[in-house]
Amino acid sequence: MKHLRRLLVLLCALLLVTLEAVLAKPAGVVAVQPQLDFYQSLSQLLQQHVQDGQVNYQRLQKDRAALQRLVQQVARYDLKNATAAEKKAFYLNAYNLLVLDQVIEHYPLKSVMDVAGFFDEQQFRVAGENLTLNELEKTKLQAPFSDARVHFALVCAAKSCPPLLNTAYTPASVEAQLEAQTRQALQDPSFIRVQPSRKRVLISEIFKWYKPEFQQEAPSIASYINRYRQNKLPKGYTLGYYTYDWSLNDVR
Repeated sequence: MKHLRRLLVLLCALLLVTLEAVLAKPAGVVAVQPQLDFYQSLSQLLQQHVQDGQVNYQRLQKDRAALQRLVQQVARYDLKNATAAEKKAFYLNAYNLLVLDQVIEHYPLKSVMDVAGFFDEQQFRVAGENLTLNELEKTKLQAPFSDARVHFALVCAAKSCPPLLNTAYTPASVEAQLEAQTRQALQDPSFIRVQPSRKRVLISEIFKWYKPEFQQEAPSIASYINRYRQNKLPKGYTLGYYTYDWSLNDVR
């Protein structure tokens, strides 16, 4: 009888340990399903507050709780077994989301340049790491991927930025989404300003700031731009840069 009781106690203890192991989650790790929900929830938020590439910050301010939930998911997101496509999609989303969150933190705001250290001092929790926006861009997107198209997907809340996509970048579609965003930006007459009377093209200062990246992918800036345009830039036109407009990309 004593042996039977002892055996039952051991069996119960073993069951409890097994159950705890199944139910337990490592601290700070988001389960697979919540990570899928991140893309769906972000898409829903963007569709509600992004119009023609601009942001309705006044309305987004009233949806701060949903924004904060997504920021918390960015902080805890688990990339341990992530594919390259998932990492690229996640970090693109993280950058754009954190920019939105910081604008709302200081809203009403005329420009992100009015906030000291917006890009290079303020740190954020991103998939378990502390990063500034500049560090996120350089170490998580530029360095590992060497893909100049990311500069047409990252939106720094300025009027001269490329338009903000009103849906989340997803692991399954990120390459097609980047291609579409790049084509949209480089065919936009306000982004690439062709001046036939002066035989000149004025382009975004993005091409000056990241010139080596574009020239790694094409012989010249003009040839890179023409890769994504239906109406090619005419030969013989000079290239210049228009002044970057840092005023807020607000719909108002």
